[in-house]
Amino acid sequence: MKQWKTSGKRFRFIWQNKNVRRISYIKESQGDSLMKSGNMKGRLDLKIQKFRWKKNRLRRAFFLFLAPSFIGVLVFVLVPFLDVFKRSFTTAVTGQFNGIQNYKTIFTNQAFQLAVKNTFRFTFVCIPILVVVGLIIAFPLSKLKSAGLIKSLYLFPLAMPTATIVIVWKMFFYKQGFLNLFLTRLGEWSGLWGEIHKDYLGSSAAFWVLVFSYVWKNTGYTIVLWLAGILGISGEMLEAARVDGASELQSFFRVVLPNLKGSLYTIVILSFLNSFKIYREAYLVAGSYPEQDIYLLQHLFNNWFVNLDFDKMAAAAVCVGGFLFVVIMILQRLWDKSE
Repeated sequence: MKQWKTSGKRFRFIWQNKNVRRISYIKESQGDSLMKSGNMKGRLDLKIQKFRWKKNRLRRAFFLFLAPSFIGVLVFVLVPFLDVFKRSFTTAVTGQFNGIQNYKTIFTNQAFQLAVKNTFRFTFVCIPILVVVGLIIAFPLSKLKSAGLIKSLYLFPLAMPTATIVIVWKMFFYKQGFLNLFLTRLGEWSGLWGEIHKDYLGSSAAFWVLVFSYVWKNTGYTIVLWLAGILGISGEMLEAARVDGASELQSFFRVVLPNLKGSLYTIVILSFLNSFKIYREAYLVAGSYPEQDIYLLQHLFNNWFVNLDFDKMAAAAVCVGGFLFVVIMILQRLWDKSE
């Protein structure tokens, strides 16, 4: 119940469930209460109606803006994934239900085991390197006034076509490539070794060539995300740390890093997802059956597709999709706890 006094008259409003139940008009001189359904109640009802109309209009606008994206995700992602999930329990040709036999088949398949091992190894090696390298480069850049131009240069690898990048790597890492030529000339000049004709793409070194390619291509957007986080830190906090006698290194670890948790979460998620998209480079460099150290899940899916093993593809896709979803949820949970 709310009461207030205005111009010698007192009004009392009784509210129930956020709606006006009744309005009592009380004369100050008499003290008796008279129910009034005049202009004030009409104005209040009109304001309530306008508020509800505006709220409904905003809600409709929200759903209208959301509808195209939701329909696109529903038609092109969710419905196809449900179909893949159904196919993972059936045979490829007849479509007959066979339970979890497809899952048993892929988990005992040596090619699947090798691809999973290499993919996990690639992911867990690349992400820490990418995060650390991006932060090491971004922190000094944040102190430069011309960081905008430099950010554009770092994003240049993302604009380059994959086929162009692959040609460069072939010219650089093949037996007669630029790297072997440089090392040969260096050995002849120093007298420490002779000619070198190592095929980096056909040996165990191919894994590190792929890691180098991934880090080189994705460092740019990592730097931009780190820069956005660093520049978003209040300058007053850094100035206060300097006034208190903190060194540059102490300010970095005590002030900058704790305020970059949001950027770290975004970078880790994007890097994790992008590590599953390195197939194009590996395929164009070494074909469908590369050196076993760079035989990834994408190679396996491609070969199963060519051989029309759709049942095994469906089961493996469900496993990979479920794994990605669980990892992202775990990272989100850890992020929420740290907040």
